[in-house]
Amino acid sequence: MPFDVGDGGRRGRRPSRNVLGGPIGLCSSRPMTGFFRNGCCETGPEDIGSHTVCAVMTAAFLAFSKASGNDLSTPRPEFGFPGLKPGDRWCLCAPRWREALEAGAAPQVVLASTEEGALAYCSLADLTRYAVDVG
Repeated sequence: MPFDVGDGGRRGRRPSRNVLGGPIGLCSSRPMTGFFRNGCCETGPEDIGSHTVCAVMTAAFLAFSKASGNDLSTPRPEFGFPGLKPGDRWCLCAPRWREALEAGAAPQVVLASTEEGALAYCSLADLTRYAVDVG
């Protein structure tokens, strides 16, 4: 179900669409995620990392990310970051998800909450293979 985020950081941009062509859904509000910290994996020109993949954290992915120089599991209270644990949903950079896929450590994906911009880096077929929200 899509999440109404009001302007949600869009600042006049068109409404975000997911990789399936529908309205973007909420990825997570606990912890709060998204480039705009509105719970959605929306993007814009200022998001150079393309934080567009709504991923479900796994121990394997968190270890991969830490070994790759992006420790997502350690809390950073000075930045309001609680640290992630397996099962948490988080808006990942699409290129990092692709790297994890190639390394055999890709986390699962919530397609309804993955922004269409992710398709510039990841194929829909790959994202679908890891989807938790397809029947």
